[in-house]
Amino acid sequence: MEFLTFLFLVPVLYFCLLFWKLFDQRRDQECYLLDYQCYKPSDDRKLDTVFCGEIIRRTENLGLNEYKFLLKAIVSSGIGEQTYAPRNVFSGREANPTLTDAILEMEEFFYDSIGKLLTRSGISPSEIDVLVVNVSMLSAVPSLSSRIINHYRMREDIKAYNLTGMGCSASLLSLDIIKNIFKTQKNKYALLVTSESLSPNWYTGNDRSMILANCLFRSGGCAILLTNKRSLKNKAMLKLKCLVRTHHGAREEAYNCCIQKEDEQGRMGFHLGKTLPKAATRAFVDNLRVISPKILPIRELLRFMVVSLFKKLRKSSPPKSAVGVAKSPLNFKTGVDHFCLHTGGKAVIDGIGMSLDLSEYDLEPARMTLHRFGNTSASSLWYVLGYMEAKKRLKKGDSVFMISFGAGFKCNSCLWEVMKDLGDANVWEDCIHDYPPDCLSNPFMEKFGWIKDEDPSTFKLPDHIQ
Repeated sequence: MEFLTFLFLVPVLYFCLLFWKLFDQRRDQECYLLDYQCYKPSDDRKLDTVFCGEIIRRTENLGLNEYKFLLKAIVSSGIGEQTYAPRNVFSGREANPTLTDAILEMEEFFYDSIGKLLTRSGISPSEIDVLVVNVSMLSAVPSLSSRIINHYRMREDIKAYNLTGMGCSASLLSLDIIKNIFKTQKNKYALLVTSESLSPNWYTGNDRSMILANCLFRSGGCAILLTNKRSLKNKAMLKLKCLVRTHHGAREEAYNCCIQKEDEQGRMGFHLGKTLPKAATRAFVDNLRVISPKILPIRELLRFMVVSLFKKLRKSSPPKSAVGVAKSPLNFKTGVDHFCLHTGGKAVIDGIGMSLDLSEYDLEPARMTLHRFGNTSASSLWYVLGYMEAKKRLKKGDSVFMISFGAGFKCNSCLWEVMKDLGDANVWEDCIHDYPPDCLSNPFMEKFGWIKDEDPSTFKLPDHIQ
């Protein structure tokens, strides 16, 4: 009898041990965000209204209609006077940048933000196991990741990844790389560095689809410290729940809508095509289709199935937003507490807000980030997250949904779980009390708003920018 009991217990114990091993291994594959540091350049790099007018005035190869187009773009951009530009813009050399300008812009960000992040966290550079750097429009030799490794004297066995050309959605791509590394290696620290190089990428021509980029992008960046050490779980700020990447590069229309190229005069620039809204819509919808079952409760998915069937029988189509994105029949607020949206522009924020049926409270972090810091490309998501934290919105157990778009064309999204109450003022410390203002003033509208109704045939530059 005892022998039979023994024979029965052996496989039971074996399967219990196997189950525990698999469960224990799963725990070591988590991705925790320990800390992050957004970059705030010095005040001498702020772009006020008058200086923006001066930049437009001194830009060569522009006719009166192009001047008017640029001023109208600034007026309607949703960007305020506190954003930052590279130093070569303030020295009047944006049209003739050097490699030194580009490297200096990156090094100022690297050494400020990475240094502050490591000091605050108490982590030594030699403890970093993985380094992922994404700067889309600058490919230097040695690589930017190598420059960071050299400056901080990191280990010789560090796993370094240097991403270029990945656009505004690159920080979530970098996060996906780290997440996958964490699945196969235990007890690791990873440093994610995300920014964009503006110094060498000023467009000097007069193609409207390319000069628009000069108005939209601003200097910024973020350094992020991540780990899969379970012993640091209680110190983590966020835990990554899921991440979904959507890439429509195989579609010619999507591939060509957002691309760096030369104009007819051979001047290099960044082309934003008319098919961009359509490409963004398709990528957005496909991304939501995949991530929705991962982040929404079953009751909401069941409700969606019933509503979809009913609409199919009635053959009715959902209403479209301002940028052509259909309003989702899913209620994302049933599974998401906070929405961290890419600050690609006022129209992008409005379009996502309408398609997901978000309130002004939900859109406030993205709107305020656009106004204060502008479109800082791939790092913009982290400024939005910083706003939520500075406003003490993020409480333990809350979920944060990040979504971003990028050239390619790509749409990437992820969901975080807040691990503890967050309330650091961070990069917003000196101005968070001013947001949101009772009325979001637009200094560019006050200065250049009259130009929106001006007749192109009689338009003349005002004296202050002659």
